[in-house]
Amino acid sequence: MLKKIIIGSIICASSLLAGTLNIAVAANVSYAIDDLKKEFNKLYPDTKVNVTLTSSGKLTAQIRNGAPYDVFMAANMKYPNALYKEDLAVTRPLVYAQGSLAYLSAKKQDFTKGINFITNPNFKKIAIANPKTAPYGTASVEAMKNAKVYEGVKSKLIYAESISQTVTYALTAADVGFIAKSSLYSPKMKEYKEGINWYTVNSKLYTPINQGIVLLKKAEKNSEASAFYSFILSKKAKKIFEDFGYLVP
Repeated sequence: MLKKIIIGSIICASSLLAGTLNIAVAANVSYAIDDLKKEFNKLYPDTKVNVTLTSSGKLTAQIRNGAPYDVFMAANMKYPNALYKEDLAVTRPLVYAQGSLAYLSAKKQDFTKGINFITNPNFKKIAIANPKTAPYGTASVEAMKNAKVYEGVKSKLIYAESISQTVTYALTAADVGFIAKSSLYSPKMKEYKEGINWYTVNSKLYTPINQGIVLLKKAEKNSEASAFYSFILSKKAKKIFEDFGYLVP
């Protein structure tokens, strides 16, 4: 009888550890998130990690409206800082990676002129993420303004809802797009070559894109959520971010 009680207790304890996490993730991390999940599940094999990918602005609005997320991985520090001030996050935002911009085009381009190449009169459309909701869109506009090319091309800009959608636009609906460099490390992007189809945007043209993570109020006492939060700040996670073109503080 005692043996059955002990076995039952072990089973109950195991089931308590086999939870489900809901993670809100900025769209630019979509290319790295599968590798991050796999590495996390090596440590916590019984934890199911559900991921919602979209722009940081949209995710912030969802969190304010009660969306049941446990951890928020944003594309900048603005949104997690706001949630922390509103007591919707229980940890002060920390930088988990720094994102960078790249140009991308389905056709061969001459990148030797730097950002000035986007003033090509033959270009009809230039894709960027929506600067109102996507930090990479904000950085794209900042880069163009600092290079004094924004006024000449702003009528050609088309706006995507997220940085991942910007990649699609850059390859289909536009002549060129400003994308997250991390997206170029997806296996699906191997056919596009540096110096031919893509090139890194001069980082001096825009404010560094510090990407912030917070543990949300809903997960304040959730040990698995805390474990995932800590994992994203770990050396193993940093190595994955570096492999996908991010800078790691």
